[in-house]
Amino acid sequence: MRDLSVIMAAPDVVATEKIDGENTTIFSGGCHPRSPDARYHPSRDWIKAFAAGISPRLANNERIVGEYLYARHSIQYHSLPSYFLGFAWMLGDEIQTWDDTQARFNELGICSVPLLYRGPFSKSLIAELVSQMDFAAQEGFVIRTTETFPEAQMDMNLGK
Repeated sequence: MRDLSVIMAAPDVVATEKIDGENTTIFSGGCHPRSPDARYHPSRDWIKAFAAGISPRLANNERIVGEYLYARHSIQYHSLPSYFLGFAWMLGDEIQTWDDTQARFNELGICSVPLLYRGPFSKSLIAELVSQMDFAAQEGFVIRTTETFPEAQMDMNLGK
């Protein structure tokens, strides 16, 4: 982030663990990794089956975004609650509030990425989070405002 002013002015932010997986979107017609035109790979069979149970319950303008963790990337995770951990619920081009996202995840049976902090942003927050990280087991963290924001303004409302 080049500018922290929106996050600093927000009454409430959340910091979540940045998970090292394959960014995946589940929508009413199925799912896809970061690129909608990705080719078939057997490691994606689990997420295809998982999404098949969720996709019919999503409206046409609704998307769930998260990390798919079946294949190991740079970090090996142990005791995951699921191979898919959600971090955003989108309606149209808007990322929904953190609380509404968690409620929607609960309705759909989706596990969320781990929450590390919730409260007001402070200049010491980033240093505190970094000092608590185990970089052998954690990739990092994401801080976002808890309110709804347009996807086009993600770079002002969310930082990794």
